[in-house]
Amino acid sequence: MSRLPTLFISHGAPTFAIDPGVAGPRLTELGRSLPRPKAVLIISPHWMTPTPLVGTTTRPTTIHDFGGFAPALYQLSYPAAGHPELAQRTIAQLTKAGWPAQADERRGLDHGAWVPLLHLFPQADVPVFQVSLPSRLDARRAWAFGQALAPLAEEGVLIIGSGSLTHNLYEFRAAHGADEAYVATFAGWVREAVEQGDNARLLRTLEDAPNAQRAHPTAEHFWPLLVAAGAADAGTGTPPGTVIEGGIAHGMLAMDSYAFGLTAAAH
Repeated sequence: MSRLPTLFISHGAPTFAIDPGVAGPRLTELGRSLPRPKAVLIISPHWMTPTPLVGTTTRPTTIHDFGGFAPALYQLSYPAAGHPELAQRTIAQLTKAGWPAQADERRGLDHGAWVPLLHLFPQADVPVFQVSLPSRLDARRAWAFGQALAPLAEEGVLIIGSGSLTHNLYEFRAAHGADEAYVATFAGWVREAVEQGDNARLLRTLEDAPNAQRAHPTAEHFWPLLVAAGAADAGTGTPPGTVIEGGIAHGMLAMDSYAFGLTAAAH
């Protein structure tokens, strides 16, 4: 199997599961165009641990790790199988790269994992396992974490960093109506860095991008983008990324996603 691309997906609010907006159908289209993976490895900021943990269960549960939403959301499940063998392979790969990873035999999929997968692979017919996001990262360590996972893309594993291109919980809870102008400005800055393959600029996003502090008062929802970009680095640098347009949800959640290493045939 040729090397699979790596993805960053903006998972938005939990309501993305039942309100696909612009992003949902485009993720479904992307999923149909990709070579079929042996498994999905997904990282979400809703599972953060001091050192990496890897879910090794054969049947991960669907975790409804949110409150105050419509009852219909709590009835949803994503019944994909796990892949213990590739999960163990991931532990070995991370450990080899200097990240002391361990198995977690009970952990299911949090909403940062199963909500976007509902759209990407709606039949839940691709095995999935989750890897925790290390809780003490900066931009370069997030990239290095992705680089540690990069060899798995050669082995049929689709590596996904699930986060949010913008993520200001205070503004989300304030229930804004019209789209905030800063969201498009920040998203455009990141898009340009991704499309140009300007990895140095992407690494400096939270320092240099306009409105970065407002877009990400805390950084955990941005790190999965750098993990995904780092995981596309097979030793010659990360190639320019392809944008999967997602629009803006709730006035302040930029929903664009990115694919790194996507071939023309799969796009």
